[in-house]
Amino acid sequence: MNSAIPLPADAAVQTMLCVDDEPNILSSLRRLFRGKGYRVLTAESGAEGLKVLEAESVDLVISDMRMPEMDGARFLAQVRQRWPDTIRLLLTGYSDIQSILDAINCGEIYRYITKPWDDNDMLLVVRHALERHALEALTRRQHEELVVLNRTLEQKVEERTARLKNNFLTTIKILSGIVEMRGSSLPGHARQVADLARKISVQLKLDARETQDVFIASLLHDLGRIGFSDDMLHTPMTLLQGEKLAQHRKHPLHAEHLLMPLEDLRGVAAILRSQMERFDGNGHPDRLIGFAIPLGARILALAADYYNLQQGALVQRHVRAEEAKSLILDASGKRYDPAVVMAFRQVVDGGIATGEEPNGVELLSGELMPGMVLARDLISRDGLMLLAADHVLDARMIQQVQDFEKKSGARLPIWVRPRH
Repeated sequence: MNSAIPLPADAAVQTMLCVDDEPNILSSLRRLFRGKGYRVLTAESGAEGLKVLEAESVDLVISDMRMPEMDGARFLAQVRQRWPDTIRLLLTGYSDIQSILDAINCGEIYRYITKPWDDNDMLLVVRHALERHALEALTRRQHEELVVLNRTLEQKVEERTARLKNNFLTTIKILSGIVEMRGSSLPGHARQVADLARKISVQLKLDARETQDVFIASLLHDLGRIGFSDDMLHTPMTLLQGEKLAQHRKHPLHAEHLLMPLEDLRGVAAILRSQMERFDGNGHPDRLIGFAIPLGARILALAADYYNLQQGALVQRHVRAEEAKSLILDASGKRYDPAVVMAFRQVVDGGIATGEEPNGVELLSGELMPGMVLARDLISRDGLMLLAADHVLDARMIQQVQDFEKKSGARLPIWVRPRH
């Protein structure tokens, strides 16, 4: 026996089961492997070996081929079926090729060893089998850990992306509120325009990215007017003349230039540039005709005019909603795209669903609970946005909302939905 064979690093914790109906064979195997630090269990039959496996955790099984009642092939086949992670070796003392093949096919043995064996060869086979088994187990474990890690990373990326998107839209809404404070529109005007434009976009089956661009452009449609004088801001557009009219017609270009450095808002910038174009080609600044005008701009033009008519920003009087609707219908094919007008009519008449998710339920501030999500922007009585839609409420924020109501003396319209 060659005692120079290196000991396995973890041999002390590895257990093997030797099964043979000859006691002298079992004694030889016990002496060989115990001398190398292995824990050795023995059984004199296949049935006894199965009982040992039921009671003990075994890393490797060495079974003789020729045994009464249950031969090695049948025994190892049961081991494979019930304990598939246990390594299986066959010990055979005669050249019966068919028996060996049965053991290989049924028991899926790792190796077979012939009697009489060489102790050195036997130790090498066992050591290599256990090392390979340990490596395969490590590989499986690392793969499982990698799968879990990837799943966790994907979830974190999705959560971060959702937070960034929510922060991005919140920033846009805050900027829109600043523009409104500088302008002449009533509080909430931009949100009204954006909501209508989004519903029209859904009605026209625009994809999610196009719909979002239309929504953002609508929130910022007055951005280019932020540098106007107070006099211009409070003068209806139909009363502007000369240099003031020329300056007014340039505000879409100013809005485009302000947004051009932002790569993600290039589509929004293009919509803002063309918001004063007319379907008949008599608009500004490029005198585009018909479908040459970006669809988002055709939607925005109608949505903005609908509310500007009602607020006295287009003409010298405030127009009722029904009359504003009639004026838009009359301008179909001239100022507005007929397809957009049709979608607008379907939206305001409520004839066709917009495809949006339900707006949640309205609750009192005292009914709010952590984890609820705002279904709509939280707007104060004077039109200021306090929290953006999709904000997840926590205990601290709920307390701030309740404190705000107490100080203002007015109940806030709070619309929430459960967190998905």
